[in-house]
Amino acid sequence: MAIKHNDGVELAKSPTRVKPPSMYKVLLLNDDFTPMEFVVVVLQQFFAMDHERANRVMLQVHTEGKGVCGLYPKDVAATKVAQVMDFSRRHQHPLQCVMEEN
Repeated sequence: MAIKHNDGVELAKSPTRVKPPSMYKVLLLNDDFTPMEFVVVVLQQFFAMDHERANRVMLQVHTEGKGVCGLYPKDVAATKVAQVMDFSRRHQHPLQCVMEEN
């Protein structure tokens, strides 16, 4: 499709392509001090998991060293990481939450 300006010059309209935003995995990392029950609470409260799924992810964190909490756009992932870290510190737990590009 061409666009005609007042000066008589016709410009071809180039198609605009918008790619989807990069997605980031939010991960919990295992430590030897944070209680398993606290990890389940974090997963339920910040990642809207039901009790069964939260338990599965918590066991993955415990046995494999890390577990995926969800996949989010960068700003949402960063917010979730900050919320989990703040909540953990307020409850005096060393739980680590990180994000990595998918």
